[in-house]
Amino acid sequence: MTESSIKAPAFRSAFRHRSYALFWSARLGSWLAEQMQAVAVGWQMYELTGDPLDLGLVGLFQFLPTLALSLVAGQVVDSFDRRRILAGALALQTAAVGALFALTAAGAATPGLIFAVVFAIGLAKAFAGPAQSALISAVVPAEDLPNAIAWNSTAMQTATIGGPALGGMLYLAGPAVVYGVGTLLLSVAVVLVAALRPRAVELSARGVSWGSLLAGVRFIGSRPAILGAISLDMVAVMLGGAVALLPVYAKDILFVGPWGLGLLRSAPALGALLTAVALARWSVKRHAGWHLLGAVAAFGAGTVLFGLSTDAALSGVALFLLGAADEVSVFVRQTLIQLATPDQMRGRVGAVSGLFIGASNQLGAFESGVTAAWFGVVPAVVLGGVGSIVVAVLWAWRFPDLRRIDRLLSIR
Repeated sequence: MTESSIKAPAFRSAFRHRSYALFWSARLGSWLAEQMQAVAVGWQMYELTGDPLDLGLVGLFQFLPTLALSLVAGQVVDSFDRRRILAGALALQTAAVGALFALTAAGAATPGLIFAVVFAIGLAKAFAGPAQSALISAVVPAEDLPNAIAWNSTAMQTATIGGPALGGMLYLAGPAVVYGVGTLLLSVAVVLVAALRPRAVELSARGVSWGSLLAGVRFIGSRPAILGAISLDMVAVMLGGAVALLPVYAKDILFVGPWGLGLLRSAPALGALLTAVALARWSVKRHAGWHLLGAVAAFGAGTVLFGLSTDAALSGVALFLLGAADEVSVFVRQTLIQLATPDQMRGRVGAVSGLFIGASNQLGAFESGVTAAWFGVVPAVVLGGVGSIVVAVLWAWRFPDLRRIDRLLSIR
């Protein structure tokens, strides 16, 4: 038996499980639809108003449901069938993107209506996030979990590469076409999730109380390494949210149009995809904490380079590098959380983690829009990147348990 034949099964070990293959395919389709929709909404909104602040408001309206409902969503996921919750959340997202299609096709789309639909999408994602986080450990055994997380990232990054590029190309035929294709993809994802047969998990039979709602918060707060990893990602990505301002760069700085916007949005995902494939094969063997901290600092450096660039090719390289760095951070953080969390608490812990992620992405988009309106687009991006580097240094000092993490699998 050759060395390659020995290593190959580990490289794709998660796909030995049928439910994981369905789960992965559903996530690929839903993420693809989400990325296409993000390009269309961003460009459509900027064409309607010409105000970068409105791009930030899109992120804010999508984040508000997560902020309001994360604790409730986590309790629901830990109390009821997680597969049905995920299918229902995806069905709501399908209806929302379908509404964007109908409004745009009828020529009735206005900024206010787009904000309302984006809010509904955020509502769906508030429940989908913790349900997905809880389900992954029920469709693969623990020994295949790091491999499954790495392959999950390949699905997300493949969608983030293909979705914006496809969305930008389809947008040439009109935003309604983008929303129509997105609705179809989400419908397929609902069917795939309904076909899942996850491992049975004993769910919490307790009634709803403040104690049960806050259990995920207490769990994370009692583990400094997890708290440090989640908060580090939240603050760094919130500060370095250059992606939210890509429509402005594409139209007013790099002059590349909607097709170029799609390519720029794909660049971070391409870097992350190649990194995720490498992690699926080799993982992070040692010094996981330092890998996480170094990756966040590299993410900030890539953001600074992008902010200062006026050349489309160099901007693409900068986005590629920051995407690769962010993928290392995501892999270490998600593996740490999944291996350290008991089955009965995965929904609540996943909801709190989703709140932090939502704050970093959607609230970060709002922060980027506000700082761009105050200081200008380029200073906002550069200052955010510098802030990410500073945060990595501060967290290395403030959370010694985080930097001491060595082997991830030893967390079990």
